[in-house]
Amino acid sequence: MTKPNNTNRIRVATYNVHKCRGLDGRVRPERLVDVLRDVDADIIALQEVVRISSDQPEKDQAKFMAAELGMNFHFGENRLHKGGTYGNALLSRYPLHATCNYDISTSGREPRGCLRVDTVLPGGALLHVFNIHMGTAFWERRKQARKLVSPKILHHTELTGPRIVLGDFNEWTRGLTTRLLREHFVAPDLRQHLNRSRTYPGPLPFLHLDHIYFDPALRLNRLTLHKTRNSLLASDHLPLVADFSLTAATPVLESAKSSDNCSKVAA
Repeated sequence: MTKPNNTNRIRVATYNVHKCRGLDGRVRPERLVDVLRDVDADIIALQEVVRISSDQPEKDQAKFMAAELGMNFHFGENRLHKGGTYGNALLSRYPLHATCNYDISTSGREPRGCLRVDTVLPGGALLHVFNIHMGTAFWERRKQARKLVSPKILHHTELTGPRIVLGDFNEWTRGLTTRLLREHFVAPDLRQHLNRSRTYPGPLPFLHLDHIYFDPALRLNRLTLHKTRNSLLASDHLPLVADFSLTAATPVLESAKSSDNCSKVAA
């Protein structure tokens, strides 16, 4: 992948890759790479990613996919998995500035995380991207929603640039997560863009699990589900792809701050 020439336009995608296990039961990270290459996004939020140290590069799914696509990446570990780790990953054509992995787990449930990556756009502006994979229980998501909109995560005082919040929210009705995020962010109506309101599962969607929220400094030009023969087989989700334009001046890199729980990325 090459860097786009238009510095005012950004393509962002969210994709639950289901540990790279397709509907045929085969684990094939290279198939996910083909799907993502077709999507051609500048920033990609991935959920359900596995990293295993091995002499087989594809076992480290985050590193393998980023390398194959020629992108920078950061991984947010949420739990251990079969001798490796499991969590969310963020791939970016642009340089990474700082990263945080917030624990949004609730007691007695599977560990969950919100991976924040600050990526440097052309011209030096920062974009804060929050990659989220929420729980499957109703009461679990209510607790996670309150954590997300707190000053510790989405409303942290260190945030200086526009925010995009996206991922697999596991919320198919307008629960507390949807209501809270709609109060603070722009929430596109899928029916206006897709002629449907459901995204999951790929072959026959009947639930709306994948969402994208964003600040008004970004204008949504286009929202699509990447539906091809390959993507229908590669995972149980389809990539949700958003094309944005920057509509307002954003702070330059030098104005950004970094908190104690965030790590700056080495140049």
